[in-house]
Amino acid sequence: MTDTVDFPRPERPSGWLSRAEIDRARASLPILYVDAVPVRVDDSGDVIAVGILLRVTPEGVMSRALVSGRVMYHERVRDALVRHIEKDLGSMALPQIPPSPQPFTVAEYFPTPGVTAYHDPRQHAVSLAYIIPVAGDCLPQQDSLDLAWLTPEEVTSEQVQVEMTGGTGTLLRQAMAHVGRLH
Repeated sequence: MTDTVDFPRPERPSGWLSRAEIDRARASLPILYVDAVPVRVDDSGDVIAVGILLRVTPEGVMSRALVSGRVMYHERVRDALVRHIEKDLGSMALPQIPPSPQPFTVAEYFPTPGVTAYHDPRQHAVSLAYIIPVAGDCLPQQDSLDLAWLTPEEVTSEQVQVEMTGGTGTLLRQAMAHVGRLH
């Protein structure tokens, strides 16, 4: 009998799936996501600026995006929100997550265009969408090229809306309507 040595394997964080596992899951079940609309508010709590990211899609197209990502197995929604905000805006973003976060809407993304206003060619995904005030310094992180702080009127303009993909422009308009800033 030959002795074998068990080499340490790099550990995936708890709740992460391998590329093959996530591809299998995406092909057979809806995946839970969070979308976050980062905002700056004034002293009275009115939204005065909205943060949107500039990214390059896998197809090489520049587009505007919101903070977004999967909720991992055994992860609280509030923890997923903080993790994705810090991943996209940096650890000094200081998100102000309420004690009992409530989404302003639920967006259902389908791989087939036209089923809903939301489209993700990779999967059927259900996303809980939140408006999250951030109080700290924010810088684009990971795969983001830029972070722009725009007024609610600017983010709902046609010019910005056409730069958003997959229905995120619709989600952004819904967010501004929810806070009374869609005119």
